[in-house]
Amino acid sequence: MIVRSESSPVRILHLITRLIVGGAQENTIFTANLLDRCRFDVDILSGAQTGSEGSLIDEVQDRQIPLIIVPELVRQINPWLDQQALSKITRIMRSRGYSIVHTHSSKAGILGRFAARQAGVPIIIHTVHGWSFHDQMPALSKWAYIWLERWAATHTDILIVVSRHDKEKGLALKIGHPEQYHLVRSSVPFDDFNPERYDRSSIRRELNIPPDAIVIGNVSRFSPQKNLLDWVRTASLVSREYPGTYFLMVGDGPLRNQVEELAEQEGLSGRFLLTGIRRDIPQMMAAMDVFMLTSLWEGLPRAIIQAMCMNLPVVGFRIDGLSEIVRHELTGFLTPPRDLAQMAVYCGYLLENADRRQEMGKEGHALATDEFNLPVMVRKIESLYTKLIEKKN
Repeated sequence: MIVRSESSPVRILHLITRLIVGGAQENTIFTANLLDRCRFDVDILSGAQTGSEGSLIDEVQDRQIPLIIVPELVRQINPWLDQQALSKITRIMRSRGYSIVHTHSSKAGILGRFAARQAGVPIIIHTVHGWSFHDQMPALSKWAYIWLERWAATHTDILIVVSRHDKEKGLALKIGHPEQYHLVRSSVPFDDFNPERYDRSSIRRELNIPPDAIVIGNVSRFSPQKNLLDWVRTASLVSREYPGTYFLMVGDGPLRNQVEELAEQEGLSGRFLLTGIRRDIPQMMAAMDVFMLTSLWEGLPRAIIQAMCMNLPVVGFRIDGLSEIVRHELTGFLTPPRDLAQMAVYCGYLLENADRRQEMGKEGHALATDEFNLPVMVRKIESLYTKLIEKKN
């Protein structure tokens, strides 16, 4: 029996492997923070790992969301630590009497759902922020992840996906059944990502970017998934045709040194800015004219939604959830993966055509603010919780 939400708050635990700067982490924090606290009593559990991408642990604590750190929960496969993490998480769930366990990310998703089943948690939910497996990984590893996701789905009441593509991909690989899947778009706070709030000129002065320069930008973790070396190579192609263009990269991660070295080799020094980790992402985007993404796989990239809210046309690869957000030739341009020459051509077109750039930016803004509304996202999740509580009772 579950404590009914109308009598006292329902105890909920959100699990995620790492609280690094990233879309899945931000989405989890927004959800935990905005759930109705009269109806839901929410904790977050995470591993202790952060890294060069930056940490969101302070943000969780600043929002006064109860946080449980399990150091044994790590991203890498480590049988000894994984068993310790599983045992510790199971004990925590049993002792704190959670009615709902809601997992995020691959490692926390597998261990968390198994622990919840062992602990007798009545409701188990997993959000797929892009599947843990992809075509860029070794075949054996890919199929191991698929098998684990199939198994975990049998211990899951609901699978939330942020893109239709992830649902189609999961069902094609026999992960869960259609009734388990629910589409809930990852969203952003529109008040923060409102281009009218920011003084573009002063932001550019801070960054030493000329007021009339065209800026192509990106916000991401510097990880293999984001494929930022190809971003630099595309920037180099654009720079050869449009030598006055500036390039702005916001973020950090394990590949930063390689990105810096390649930018220097390509002769981009002086017009290539790496800001490192910034908390003022809307202000950084306000300095941009075009947003370029070279990720090889994504679920639903929050940075794209943010960029569209900021009136930026988007150029990216035609991959996974990206094609659900970017409407080709309406809100931006999509190319086949790794077609850097075509990506550079599209960037050049946007550099030359200011009116078209603004039109695409406005179309993207309208789409993003209509489809990716943060309060709507949270209300949908609350509705799923409530329906499952009623069903279990």
